[in-house]
Amino acid sequence: MNQNVIADPAMSQIDIAQAPAAKPDHPMRETLGIFLRNKSAAFGLILLAIILVGTIFGPSLYGVDPYEMVWVPLSPPGDGTPLGTDYIGRDILAGILIGGRVTLIVGAVSAVMTIAIGVAVGAFAGYFGGRVDKALMKFTEFFQVLPSLLLAMVLVTIFAPSLYTIIFAIGVVGWAQIARLTRAEFMRIGNLEYVKAARTAGARDGYLMFRVILPGSLPPIIVASALITGASILFEAGLSFLGLGDPNQLSWGLIIGQNQNYLLDAWWTVTCPGVAIFLTVLAISLIGDGINDALNPRTRKRG
Repeated sequence: MNQNVIADPAMSQIDIAQAPAAKPDHPMRETLGIFLRNKSAAFGLILLAIILVGTIFGPSLYGVDPYEMVWVPLSPPGDGTPLGTDYIGRDILAGILIGGRVTLIVGAVSAVMTIAIGVAVGAFAGYFGGRVDKALMKFTEFFQVLPSLLLAMVLVTIFAPSLYTIIFAIGVVGWAQIARLTRAEFMRIGNLEYVKAARTAGARDGYLMFRVILPGSLPPIIVASALITGASILFEAGLSFLGLGDPNQLSWGLIIGQNQNYLLDAWWTVTCPGVAIFLTVLAISLIGDGINDALNPRTRKRG
């Protein structure tokens, strides 16, 4: 005997209402997913990882002293050494592996210093406004109108070339842009309702600046930080190329500067460390673009 089963619309609606809702993705997981879906950003991340691994473990694995004469001077790649030798017979590959440590450390530390100064100046200017804002922006404009490389050269010359003076010089001259960006973000977020409510509730200035406003300002600051890191690496290379680097510490810029007179006869002495600088800055720039896409609200909505 056949029985007709009649579906109850009310029961169906109840079942649908009681069905567990899909859990939203965690914000960090969503951000990471958008970043990794960006092929250029993923390529930049892999490239930077290879460069970091090469500079950290490469010198020990390669086992060649970058400061000793190991072959005939100005030997081309493959003639006794993978990337040739420089003007005094030092191995170019060994120099690139050990010099990458200095270049990356100087670039990273000076970038952190630049970001710290810029965020501090921009935060106080954007939060307090008025006379504080005018005074700090005048001070910022002074550094913004001066040629950064020229000012860095003067500072390194005054304090004598060393890793510490190079880091100090790069960190001091490049913070104006991040300061203006931070100021704009603090002024924008400071006028939002939740910040006004916290201020009305009696929250202190330090709490509002660094616990309420700063977290909301981080996305553009993080993106700008990637660009600043790449620029700091180029700054170090430029100073070392001009002979203002630490002569006791081999870096990519110093290798290029020491061999610049042999460019036409031995292209590899300059091209190989130059390619290392190019690939590192390219990787950091691609990562910065990927972070920008991952933190962009429009991109997140499309995803």
